[in-house]
Amino acid sequence: MTENEWYNALEQRHGKTLQERFSAASVAVCGLGGLGSNVAISLARAGIVRLHLIDFDRVDISNLHRQQYGVSQLGMYKTEAMKQILSEINPYCEVVTDTVRLNNENLPLIADCDIICECFDNAECKAMLVNGASELYPEKYIVAASGMSGLHTGNTIQTKRLGRRLYICGDGTSDVSEDGTLFAPRVMLCAAHQANTVLRIIAGEFEV
Repeated sequence: MTENEWYNALEQRHGKTLQERFSAASVAVCGLGGLGSNVAISLARAGIVRLHLIDFDRVDISNLHRQQYGVSQLGMYKTEAMKQILSEINPYCEVVTDTVRLNNENLPLIADCDIICECFDNAECKAMLVNGASELYPEKYIVAASGMSGLHTGNTIQTKRLGRRLYICGDGTSDVSEDGTLFAPRVMLCAAHQANTVLRIIAGEFEV
């Protein structure tokens, strides 16, 4: 499959104008766990031209029940494992990786991206990224997540626009500390909302 064949196929599916927008976009996926691994795959399949993947962790056996990694990738850094997966899905996507724990000091790593996906599993890290990015880069869109744990109905997973450039996906209430665990279906539903929101923003379709 050549690059022209790949993008011609995407244009036939999405239309030339929309695919040109996808092909010009750059998205940061911050955190490559249950949310981020699914978000990255969805965006690569859509033909997003550049993905910046940020995570400090390695693939662990406890990740396999809800994250998009395989047994052969156990022990690999998630950045490298996801880059490997994406190369099989969309070999023409430019995948940039930073194997670091994102914090206020290295937040400028995301300066080159149009849209920031917050995909952390820690409340403090979520707040740091949303607040820090909003302050440093008020022109960027942020798509965050809150509430996807347990076996609650998937119908409560929603996308809400909070402010001009901030979106929150999830049910907004469920907490893993109360529900005890996360299950792949609800996490994937939330990740799908995030990825879909990114594509809608690029397409110029905004939530009211």
